[in-house]
Amino acid sequence: MSPDVLVIGGGSSGLMAAIAAGETGAKVLLVEKGNKLGRKLLISGGGRCNVTNRKPLDELVKHIPGNGKFLYSAFSIFNNEDIIRFFEGLGVPLKEEDHGRMFPVSNSAKSVLEALLRRMDELGIEIWTDCPVADIRYESGEVKEVVLKDDRILLPKAVVVAVGGKSVPHTGSTGDGYPWAEKAGHTITELYPTEVPLLSEEEFIRNKTLQGLSLRDIAISVLDPKGKNIITHQMDMIFTHFGISGPAVLRCSQFVVKAMKKWSLKEVTMKLDALPERKEEEIFREIQRKAKEEPKKAVKNSLKGLLPERYLLFLLERAEINPDQQIGTISKEKLRSFTQLSKNFRFTVNGTQPLDKAFVTGGGVSVKEVDPKTFASKKMKGLYFCGEILDIHGYTGGYNITSAFVTGKLSGMNAAKYALKREQQ
Repeated sequence: MSPDVLVIGGGSSGLMAAIAAGETGAKVLLVEKGNKLGRKLLISGGGRCNVTNRKPLDELVKHIPGNGKFLYSAFSIFNNEDIIRFFEGLGVPLKEEDHGRMFPVSNSAKSVLEALLRRMDELGIEIWTDCPVADIRYESGEVKEVVLKDDRILLPKAVVVAVGGKSVPHTGSTGDGYPWAEKAGHTITELYPTEVPLLSEEEFIRNKTLQGLSLRDIAISVLDPKGKNIITHQMDMIFTHFGISGPAVLRCSQFVVKAMKKWSLKEVTMKLDALPERKEEEIFREIQRKAKEEPKKAVKNSLKGLLPERYLLFLLERAEINPDQQIGTISKEKLRSFTQLSKNFRFTVNGTQPLDKAFVTGGGVSVKEVDPKTFASKKMKGLYFCGEILDIHGYTGGYNITSAFVTGKLSGMNAAKYALKREQQ
């Protein structure tokens, strides 16, 4: 079979690439190794599918710390507002939630997938599921043929590789595309987990002292070996049986990985500020005032409401304060120590959960070797990349799927233009 454009991979970027190619009038075939399309899309956003983020472009790029600046050219052609218009045009009304996150009004990822599949059907795009690709063959600097696992050979004029990275492997992302890219002459930058929980060997983690405790709107920082801030994120977090997790932690994870590599560290220090909106001195004065007003009150009762109870008791113990002791009998030094811990509790982490437990893959096909406006390979004619196989990664919150849809749109559209041009020659 000789389609104009062959899209390999039926995830968010592949579906968008197939639609974009089909809309140019090209004959498109999408092959997916699994038995279903959009498996990762269906579980994204807690099953509601956070289709994009409405933040201004500069903010959007800041929230894609892995080569987000590379997307500026692409965003000038197709961006988050275009994604919103695209889905509303497909009959999927969207609503904006906190932090600019955009969800379907239906609260169902299924409605997003169904709209994409309907559009593919309208465009006459052929879909083959349970169809793994064995190899892409090149000749004289261009794509020659694609070999399927069942030995069938396809002869597309252009190929879009949209097979994802190595995170969430049960959805089909198992790193299939990296060897095909390397064979074409591409560099695969080192792969590592991002948006992933962190591990810790601290005694309070091993003893499960805080396991299951969620802290709301805290600020957590990754520190360098000299104790200076590398990054701080203010969101929610949770203590687990193996370490820490939650949105603020996931966003810090890639900086932990990079710090461990940069300075050859076995452990990285984290700083937890449980009261980021308040200054230390203000908190200390409030505690002193309470001690003066009701000196006979037990510390744990006097400070009730300042922090979640389990965390309050934990920090009191760290400050060597008996929670049942009368607050008026406690020294200023110990109250100061407790106050400092509420703003600056430090502990170490010693890595992350593995890549297959991560939400996003860091690393991938080097963006230096891909055209930023067309997503065409600079190494091989007729070869295009989109989605997580590229060395582009963002935080959770609609940023990775934005990158997937934008790179999918431009790779599909330009692969089709290339294929139709070849047909006319």
